[in-house]
Amino acid sequence: MSEQKAHRPIRSFSRRIGRITERQKFALENYLPQYGIEHTKAPLDFEETFQNLAPLNIEIGFGMGEALIAMAKENPQENFLGIDVHTPGVGNLLSEVHELNLKNVRTIAFDAVEVLKHQIPDNRVTSFCIFFSDPWHKNKHHKRRLINESFVKVLAKKIKPHGKIYLATDWEHYANQMLEVFSANKSFKNLSPTNDYCERIAFRPLTKFEKRGHRLGHGVWDLIFEKN
Repeated sequence: MSEQKAHRPIRSFSRRIGRITERQKFALENYLPQYGIEHTKAPLDFEETFQNLAPLNIEIGFGMGEALIAMAKENPQENFLGIDVHTPGVGNLLSEVHELNLKNVRTIAFDAVEVLKHQIPDNRVTSFCIFFSDPWHKNKHHKRRLINESFVKVLAKKIKPHGKIYLATDWEHYANQMLEVFSANKSFKNLSPTNDYCERIAFRPLTKFEKRGHRLGHGVWDLIFEKN
C-alpha cells in the first residue's frame, strides 16, 4: 500500500515569533498561568474562568492588544477573551493586563478556528471583534483568509441572538469579501444604513498599525453584523 501525505489544514495565519522584549518575555513566563487559558478539546466554563456570568466578548487576532485593553478598561462589567498566536503580542497583552490589574481579560494562544470549534459553547458570545486580520493579498493566498463561508458559519453558532460582529480592514478587496460572505449568511443582518460599510466603529482605538496606514494613504473599511 502506498503512503499518503497527511492532510494539512489551511491556516489563516503564519506562526511567527518575532522579537520579544524582556518585558514581554517576563510576562509570558510569569503571568500566563494567571491570565492564559490552555487549548483543549473541551468546552470552557466561563463562569468558572471569570467567576461571574458577565457577557463574553472575543477579539480574534488582537495584535499587541491595544483594542482589547481599551475595551476591557471601558467595560469592567463585561468579560473579554483574546485569541492570537503572535508571541510578542500575547506577552504585551499579559503585561498590560497585569499592570492595569484587569480582572476581566483572558487569552488563548492558539488557532482561533480550533478554539471556537472546541472550546467556545454555542450561543455564548455577546460580540466578536476581528480587526485587521491578515488580508493575504496575493490571489493564490486568498484561501487563507480568516473570513470565509465556513468560518462565518462557526461564528453564527457561537454568538448569541442579537450579538454583534465588528470587523475592520485596510484592504479593500478583503473588505468586499467580508461583506459578500456575511451578506450571504442568513443568520446575520448588516447594521450599515446603506447595507454595506459603516462609519468607523466608535470604540475601536486608533492603533499604531492604523495610524501608519493613514500616513500611507490607506483606506479603512468597517463592518458590523448582528445575529438574527
